[in-house]
Amino acid sequence: MAMVVKNNMSAINTLNTLNKNTNALKKSLEKVSSGMKINSAADDASGYAISERMRVQIRSLDQANQNAQNGGSMMKVAEGAVSSTVEILKTLKEKAVSAANDTNTDSDRATIQKELDQSIDQINDNANVTFNGQYLVDGSHNKKVTQTTTHLTNQSLSTTTATNTALTDLKARNGDSLNIHSTDTVTVSYVKDGKTITQSTTVNAKTLDAVVSSLTKGVVTVKSDGAGSLIGQDASTNNVYTASGENAITLSTGSSGITGQIAGFTMYITDNKGNVNKSANASLDAFDESIRAQNESKDNSIVLQIGTKAAQSIKVGLTDMKATALGLQGMDGSTISVGNQEKANAAINALDAAIQKALDQQTSIGAAESRLEYTQANLTTASENVTSAESVIRDADMAKEMTNYTKNNVLLQAAQSMLSQANQSSSNVLSLLQ
Repeated sequence: MAMVVKNNMSAINTLNTLNKNTNALKKSLEKVSSGMKINSAADDASGYAISERMRVQIRSLDQANQNAQNGGSMMKVAEGAVSSTVEILKTLKEKAVSAANDTNTDSDRATIQKELDQSIDQINDNANVTFNGQYLVDGSHNKKVTQTTTHLTNQSLSTTTATNTALTDLKARNGDSLNIHSTDTVTVSYVKDGKTITQSTTVNAKTLDAVVSSLTKGVVTVKSDGAGSLIGQDASTNNVYTASGENAITLSTGSSGITGQIAGFTMYITDNKGNVNKSANASLDAFDESIRAQNESKDNSIVLQIGTKAAQSIKVGLTDMKATALGLQGMDGSTISVGNQEKANAAINALDAAIQKALDQQTSIGAAESRLEYTQANLTTASENVTSAESVIRDADMAKEMTNYTKNNVLLQAAQSMLSQANQSSSNVLSLLQ
């Protein structure tokens, strides 16, 4: 090799090698210190983009999981309020049954009435429960509802029963006669706007619809649906049918919405001596609420965002759990009465209907809670799997990177040493110039 002083190629080559080793050591040190083999797009452009998208997905999944947990907490608050209402209604049913017993004096019933009024007031308090400042079961979060009418369906009367069937011709579901006579007395009672109405008349040859219409002054009408399994339409304007698909007699109110609803409809027969016709009453006192009266409402359902994409959500509609909506209180504040035996008897059925409304709401909330629990488990698993996939792309194999770090560190030290040696070669030329 020629001896030159202007260009020390050995030193230049060694310097280039030193710079390469320095950069390699820098990258290796960055990977070891961060624990990631991709620290910037320069390391792996496509891998970096895929990894970042996965990180967005992971954070979104974790937030959706948090949303589901918060939604579950909200549902628990709502369920607690409704559960309390159910317990109150259970107690009120006991009190109404007690008040229907003539071993109680009017003074005793007045005492029971005071307890009933206070309990109904508590039901309204329960309906005003809030979560994060939002009312839950006061009707403000109801699903979309087309104004509906109270429907009460009786599936204990014969399938051949029609609106024009005479009371004396009424039969039980099994075809047995109810043994109602023209001299018997039929009594109808029901609760409307918190007030109990009771009317009686002699059976004579009156038909079912004539008796109901006259004793309720047209507030309640009887429907027969021919093929008859059709009951009416629910809040979503879907046709509602009997569970058995068989004919059934349905009563409906003359007006719709909460102000037009009735509760506690009772029809019973006594003979001309005042004796109760138990077999007839067992079939007649079987009008259960098949469609609940509700006011028209926009879709104000609670929306719980439980996915990473738009509209991946759960909608929960919470109905009105106030005493007025349950049929226990009128718009003027009057409450169902147990002031005498007949009123207490009507109150029993009114409370049964209220309990059914509350249990339906409790079931809906419970179903939403159960679904949210499954959602949380699914989101947790999804987040775990995406994290694992992102780790494969981005995380460094620490054993491998430590090996590379050690190698690059040794090479850097060797290059530094050799650069020093290469720089010495030019000074050897000076000996020739002496």
